[in-house]
Amino acid sequence: MTQAFYHDAQRHLQDSFGSRALADRLDQRTRHDRFTDQDAAFIAAQGFFFLATADAEGRPDCSFKGGPVGFARVVAPDRLVFPDYDGNGMFRSLGNIAANPHVGLLFVAMGPEPWRLRLNGTAQVFEDHPDLAATPGAQLIVEVTPTDIFPNCGRYIPAAGEASPHIPQADAPPVEPAWKAHPLFTDVLPTRRR
Repeated sequence: MTQAFYHDAQRHLQDSFGSRALADRLDQRTRHDRFTDQDAAFIAAQGFFFLATADAEGRPDCSFKGGPVGFARVVAPDRLVFPDYDGNGMFRSLGNIAANPHVGLLFVAMGPEPWRLRLNGTAQVFEDHPDLAATPGAQLIVEVTPTDIFPNCGRYIPAAGEASPHIPQADAPPVEPAWKAHPLFTDVLPTRRR
């Protein structure tokens, strides 16, 4: 975690909305560069995630990766692996990784306790990996080394078939997520700007 987590444009917006202190507290208290047991358990309970990549010129691409629950898994404090299954044959994500190893992964849990876990890091694609033969349907294995791991609340994640109660309504005050009432953050919450 040697590189600054926020760049100047992010800082400008934080200052415009009065959220710099909150952003700093989240960085200090929730961001880490090694998987915890809680991170590993959360990832193992998911059957999908979103993968963001960019090509050598920085042009982004985002894809959905799905499989059986636990198909993406933490194998060491500094390593996550997931299989690549047969898809549309474009290889946009994995081709991007070959050209630019920087990735972002977003794991989302829907349902009664929605939650998100974000992971930024570097990835490598393996055609010959020890997990390949033991993973039904896998054609390649991807390993990700994290640089930043941090949770996001599930505030806007809908339950199955229902809209999130946190979606802003014109005639009602906003419903704040429970984490904003935690004593760790209440002293740095910005005034809401309308």
